[in-house]
Amino acid sequence: MKIITILGARPQFIKAAALSRVFRAYKDITEVIVHTGQHFDENMSDIFFEEMEIPKPNYFLDINSLNHGAMTGRMMEKIEEIIEKENPDYVLVYGDTNSTLAGAITAKKKHVKLVHVEAGLRSFNMNMPEEINRILTDRISDYLFCPTTQAKKNLLEEGFANFDCNIEVVGDVMEDAVRFYSEKAILTSNVLVENNLNEYVLCTIHRQENTDDLARLSQLINAINEINSSIQVVLPIHPRTRNIISKNNLKVNAKMIAPVGYLDMLNLTNNAKLVLTDSGGLQKEAFMLKKFCITLRNETEWVELIENEVNFLAGADTKKIVSLALNKLKTPFTCNKNLYGGGKASEKIVDYLLKAQK
Repeated sequence: MKIITILGARPQFIKAAALSRVFRAYKDITEVIVHTGQHFDENMSDIFFEEMEIPKPNYFLDINSLNHGAMTGRMMEKIEEIIEKENPDYVLVYGDTNSTLAGAITAKKKHVKLVHVEAGLRSFNMNMPEEINRILTDRISDYLFCPTTQAKKNLLEEGFANFDCNIEVVGDVMEDAVRFYSEKAILTSNVLVENNLNEYVLCTIHRQENTDDLARLSQLINAINEINSSIQVVLPIHPRTRNIISKNNLKVNAKMIAPVGYLDMLNLTNNAKLVLTDSGGLQKEAFMLKKFCITLRNETEWVELIENEVNFLAGADTKKIVSLALNKLKTPFTCNKNLYGGGKASEKIVDYLLKAQK
């Protein structure tokens, strides 16, 4: 069985690390990894592939820094060439990036079975390019592996029971990664010592809706500064966001550090008193590591975290963010529910695909 895996962004590397480990355990499975280069930083990509022991990509397309249409179109051209050369049984895509959509459309046009891992998620915000990507990818997928029962429910409500596809709730491959790599992070990560960290709140901001909207970004920074007056806030920050802050003369009192690799981020999350983020993945990782999370967005795909009161939507409302943060810093985390499958999602996906081949 030959599988082409399409990767383009950091969260996809994390998911691929978990699933690739299981693929490599089978001699009759060949995985061909394609890195589109969509979110590419040479140093960060090297760190991810090395520390997570992901095989180096068989193909690196180096397609980035383009508008959505140009980026997706060029990816499709290159992926089509690879599919023709490799003749896979499946093309596997993760999540909701432009790389995901490019891989999905190309696979279907080349009549190759399409596997979507992390299917069925919905923010119900069509202004998000990710929402468009995930809806279109789901619609043409042959195998939809859902991380939660809510994700499957979303698909069924959209009429997927009438489509020629296979829908399975397998759990979240990101939990597989968190469980496996947390132990390695404890042994190898020096991020706490290097940055002299003790008690702190971890914060990440990267979505364009926050970084490119000066009013929202200013409100978020005001909240961070206010929280920082009570407890140190640590902000791993991308150079692009740092430049926006500098260009607009925004004063940040938090401890800004360079972007970190996955093991360092796991260690930062595991030792934080609280997490503030606009990242989808970190919302889940916070829960898996038993930390409250305040989400700096107006909606989230991970509604089960909201329902279980471990994640709280605050948008860019300064007062709401500060109030929630100060409250949760004093509240014990007691939720022990298994919301994401218990770390067996990768094995379930591989088992299902092997049976489908017979």
